[in-house]
Amino acid sequence: MMRQFELVERVKAYDPTADEDAINRAYVYAMKMHGSQKRASGDQYFSHPIEVAGLLTRYRLDSAAIITALLHDTVEDTSATLEEIGSLFGPEIVRLVDGVTKLTRLELQSDHTKQAENLRKLVLAMSEDIRVLLVKLADRTHNMRTLHFMGNPDKRRRIALETMEIYAPLAERIGMHEIKAELEDLAFAELHPEARDSLMTRLGYLREQGGDLITRIQAELRKNLAESDIKAEVSGREKTPFSIWQKMQKKNVGFEQLSDIMAFRIVVDSIEDCYRALGVIHSRYPMVPDRFKDYISTPKPNGYRSIHTGVFGPERHRIEVQIRTEDMHEEAELGVAAHWSYKDKGKSAGPRTNGANPVDGRGYRWLRELLDIMEHASNPEEFLEHTKLEMFQDQVFCFSPKGDLINLPRGATPVDFAYAVHSQIGDTCVGSKINGRMMPLRTQLKNGDQVEIVTSKAQTPNPTWERFVVTGKARARIRRFIRLQQRAQYLDLGRAILTRAFRQEGYELTDKALDGVLKIFKAATPDDLMAIVGEGIHTGNEIVAAVYPELKTKPANPDGMPTIGKRKTNKEKVSGVPIKGLISGMAVHFAGCCHPLPGDRIVGIVATGKGVTIHTIDCENLEQYIDTPERWLDLSWDDTEGEVHVGRVMLLVVNEPGILVAITTVIAKNMGNITNLKITNRSQEFFDLIIDIEVRDVKHLTNIIAALRATPSINSVERAKN
Repeated sequence: MMRQFELVERVKAYDPTADEDAINRAYVYAMKMHGSQKRASGDQYFSHPIEVAGLLTRYRLDSAAIITALLHDTVEDTSATLEEIGSLFGPEIVRLVDGVTKLTRLELQSDHTKQAENLRKLVLAMSEDIRVLLVKLADRTHNMRTLHFMGNPDKRRRIALETMEIYAPLAERIGMHEIKAELEDLAFAELHPEARDSLMTRLGYLREQGGDLITRIQAELRKNLAESDIKAEVSGREKTPFSIWQKMQKKNVGFEQLSDIMAFRIVVDSIEDCYRALGVIHSRYPMVPDRFKDYISTPKPNGYRSIHTGVFGPERHRIEVQIRTEDMHEEAELGVAAHWSYKDKGKSAGPRTNGANPVDGRGYRWLRELLDIMEHASNPEEFLEHTKLEMFQDQVFCFSPKGDLINLPRGATPVDFAYAVHSQIGDTCVGSKINGRMMPLRTQLKNGDQVEIVTSKAQTPNPTWERFVVTGKARARIRRFIRLQQRAQYLDLGRAILTRAFRQEGYELTDKALDGVLKIFKAATPDDLMAIVGEGIHTGNEIVAAVYPELKTKPANPDGMPTIGKRKTNKEKVSGVPIKGLISGMAVHFAGCCHPLPGDRIVGIVATGKGVTIHTIDCENLEQYIDTPERWLDLSWDDTEGEVHVGRVMLLVVNEPGILVAITTVIAKNMGNITNLKITNRSQEFFDLIIDIEVRDVKHLTNIIAALRATPSINSVERAKN
């Protein structure tokens, strides 16, 4: 455990003006408050905040952040109070500690809901001061390093999944690449230990075969650059097991087909030298097609700048080369922390945006977009869904007619572009011009496209847009409009039903009459109660009977008004299938041609006498129904927790003893259940297999496919469709 004077010396080494007295007092106060508390590892609990503070010194954070790290667990885990911390350390520290403190245990419906609510609170806290996120990331990093000491495997898995889905993407968004890589690899080790072990074994084998290969390639690159009078530092490394696994998933390739397991970094003096170095590399070695990216001219959303290229380098090895200046390298390594004001108190204040204070999270566009999503999402779970959409996907870069650069997730459409420019433009867009040509709003944008949005004041968001938009902001705005539109319809219908029900009993419907029964029906206002009746959750007679208990209860729905539009509750399933958009009682079948799974975009085809058949949106068999649009239903997955579905995969495997055992073991370890296995083709060397597997959703099946691809003797694995 780091001692008090060591921590102070680390901070003073990069910030001579640091508040040494406050750091010392925080160290002593935290040690006193945590007392004899122990962690799951058996270590003194106080070792945790010390390690978190030590992590932050590597990124040269200011005194306030270091003190916050020391105190971040005291409020929840000890008798310390925010008032006491405020009196001892001042308002800035108490605000930061309040933002970072482990979030209060919420009595919510599920772990998923709890995670969503915690993320919402974290976004609010870091929007006030981005240092909240920096301390939180360091806290999560140390907790992940000691995760293996936790006895409950379900809890370990939940924490690892949250780390992979929330904290690693947040670290990437603020440019903390080292923390992102470590969080991903630690979570990967918990979520997919067999796959990671397999990849580590293969990397070890490559190292044995290649000897000092990285050193030899570094030397040759350094020599080539020196011959062209380019002063450069060259370093090399292997990709992490998780980044290799991720590329195997994304590109549907095996380990042997990856081109950039080794990456080399060239750091030069100037931007001009970056492009000169690129010319040297491309003139000496053949470039791998589609592997060139210039993040200097078009930086990533987190400010990352560098040139990336893939080449058949020295000794004919496929390698990735990154070229950048020293300043770019510092920002790539430190991210947001590269901008802190300790460098020159009063002069440089870091990443100011529109005059914002450097610690104000609202200065970061991506964080403003998360706040916008939070405003329009109907509940924490929807916010979590849209936030993941916003953080996870690769980027494409498009331009407005004025030349402004807009970065969007891959697969984005002009509707996503419109909402990225401004919410009002998105709400009123009626068409789009891409590179000067009118194109459909569902067109997927490509890098470098110039997009012009055509708007109309009479336009409102089209519910069908939700089928093809990919950004969380666009989807949140569209769903909000749909909710408001539905509520207006339910409100009108509910008012009509209640007016008739009250009139039949000789009473007049008034808000005052409804006020007394709002709590009974869990409604906040009379309008909410009317909307509930219009939605079909309660009948008009139930409301009248509650308002006037002396009346005898009449049979349900005597007013003759149909209770259409009733939503299924947790106790009611539409034909046992968790799908939104179906009519109650309708027979449902899953198409055997495309095997739809939760996570796929789906449509329903109505057939007389057969009910509805569910297809994936890209199923080839849908072409035969193009001329009968009246048979199409717009559907989406509802709550699928606990449901199992069948996914189908096709494998090409080497014909050797034990291969079926290896396949079934991998599937079982990844919580899949084989329901059918068929050998479709066999030869002396290879077998073609089709396997049906019970899975929870598309992500579950994708993980199984990736694990199979990481298994020796399996040449290829694909999801079977059509």
